[in-house]
Order: sequence, then structure tokens, then C-alpha cells
Amino acid sequence: MLKGILIAVGAVAISLLLLCVRIIMQKNGKFSSEHISENKRMRQDGIHCANSQDRETRRKANKKLNVSEL
Repeated sequence: MLKGILIAVGAVAISLLLLCVRIIMQKNGKFSSEHISENKRMRQDGIHCANSQDRETRRKANKKLNVSEL
């Protein structure tokens, strides 16, 4: 029983160590932003996050439809 628990704890410890390797190897220990709108290549292609694209589409629709004339 104790041997199985020690093996499981060891496996978890090794997994965490391997997951931390990238952080240790990165400059300053920081990842670049993973957000779509902050990705240079996607901005060049005009791709934004879904929320931003939805907001832009709604603004364009509101400009086309003059609510004060209704």
C-alpha cells in the first residue's frame, strides 16, 4: 500500500518537474502572451478574438441602421 502511494507521489513530482522545464528555460521565466489579439501574425491577417469581432460587427450594424429614425 505504502509502496503504491510513494510511486504515485513520485510520478506526480516527475510530471511537475517536466512541466516546469519550459518556464526554467524561458527568458525571465515568462511566457509570451497567448491572447489572439496580441499575436502579431494574426493582427496582420485581421484576425481578432471573437468578442472583439462581435463588438466591431455590432458597431457597424448600428451605424447602418440609424436608430433615431425609427
